[in-house]
Amino acid sequence: MLKVLCAISVLATFAALGFGLFCLYKGGDFNKKYGNLAMRMRIGFQFASLALLYVMLR
Repeated sequence: MLKVLCAISVLATFAALGFGLFCLYKGGDFNKKYGNLAMRMRIGFQFASLALLYVMLR
């Protein structure tokens, strides 16, 4: 179960990263509205991924 949660959190991190890069590519008002949110989501997902990896490998 922990491995599945870890995999999901890693995929969510990549999805948030991709969305953030899309926001940068799109630019303009879209980037102003969603760019910061996307990068904050990425940081949260990264934290969750690292915490789950720590628990799994401990």
